[in-house]
Amino acid sequence: MTRHSNPEWIAANRVQLDTTRAESPTIDSAHGIAPKEFAGLTAPLMAAHNALADRRKAGELGFYDLPYQDASAIARLGGELADEFDNFLLVGIGGSSLGPKAAHAALREPLYNLLSREERGGPRLFLLENIDPTTVSAVLRHLDPARTCVNVVSKSGGTAETAANYLVARDWLTRSVARPSDHLVATTDPSKGDLRPLAEREGWRTLEIPPNVGGRFSQLTAVGLLPAAVCGIDIVELLAGAADMEERTRSADLDSNPAYRLAALHYLADTRKGKPIAVMMPYADSLKYLADWFVQLWAESLGKAVDLQGNPVHTGQTPLPAVGAIDQHSQVQLFVEGPNDKLVTFMRVERFADPVTIPGAHPEVGAMNYLAGATLARLLNVEQAATEMVLRERNRPSVRITIPELNPFTMGQLFYLFEVMTAIAGGLYGIDPFDQPGVEHGKVLTYGAMGRAGFPNLLGD
Repeated sequence: MTRHSNPEWIAANRVQLDTTRAESPTIDSAHGIAPKEFAGLTAPLMAAHNALADRRKAGELGFYDLPYQDASAIARLGGELADEFDNFLLVGIGGSSLGPKAAHAALREPLYNLLSREERGGPRLFLLENIDPTTVSAVLRHLDPARTCVNVVSKSGGTAETAANYLVARDWLTRSVARPSDHLVATTDPSKGDLRPLAEREGWRTLEIPPNVGGRFSQLTAVGLLPAAVCGIDIVELLAGAADMEERTRSADLDSNPAYRLAALHYLADTRKGKPIAVMMPYADSLKYLADWFVQLWAESLGKAVDLQGNPVHTGQTPLPAVGAIDQHSQVQLFVEGPNDKLVTFMRVERFADPVTIPGAHPEVGAMNYLAGATLARLLNVEQAATEMVLRERNRPSVRITIPELNPFTMGQLFYLFEVMTAIAGGLYGIDPFDQPGVEHGKVLTYGAMGRAGFPNLLGD
């Protein structure tokens, strides 16, 4: 029996949600959500739930069904690449890189790339995300092209940043290896776009991004699963965690569906309580990039100019990432005493792989001696609870997501939780959370300025 099929292990590794410190009467009714306000969402929530269910049934929203996919081909290719290469270089941006980076940071050693091959058990992971020439040249300068696999991740193949970094990486390979195609893997649409025919013509290895899964919802496709598999992350358990959360998010009941509860809370905080900022604050360095992934998911999905009827609305909370306890010494001062315009979501890990006992020394120094014998893990979580209490005392709402431990099963839950939360929030706002017209216009302007055929240069430079 695998761990994810053991009921007792599943129960002990379920992510839990506590929203009481964002609700009235724990928080004053001017800032906390009252039961009657949740009840007032019954009709619009059910309408949004049914609309999403219809789109899922019609095959439009493929991310819902990803937990149940057959990932054997991805795992097999991941094993092949892990055996062949010492470096895995992912070329992608936005949803193509943020999710893989979040999973790797949460589930691999913090200094993974510095470990020996035997300690890592797989290739080192590098990313070319931005088109900053200093970063790109530094990465390529320090890697051996003969020992590097380049994974180009783009649904269309037309994303300017990814295309540019691919061309640079390809030239780097061409100057050093006899068959660059043996080093290239495309993760792209199965039939559309420019990358698929290019990869097939040149004989690259390829994996598919389902056509009905958008970029920022693609972490549980080959986009995120291949880098995970290459670096030794158990993608079967990652999907099992997502499947467990899928079961928990089927109902429209706000008391049993954690994704809907979170969405309703954020929507009401924004539209009724003057909370246009959503803070995502994990108390774990390894979850920093999960917060960054959430920022893209929430911002790009909900920041819309018009609703489904074409009426101007300009919706969307501004997501703000923070990390405890680091930001207790910077942003928390603003959270506690600045404008009461934020809903803070804490992510707290209960069991760390190594809690690290604090040794005793300097018994004459009271500011240090009291820590002796405690653990860093306990200190970190005490500081989380203290921040939470200070916010509550100032009538500033917060939510706690408790993660029993960081493993593929819990990470699968978190990815799926936030995706469903975002989808239903879009329904509550009355907008389409699956498009990004504002981003697309900027892409078109870039194409024209850089001389792409068929696109006029409107920037004038």
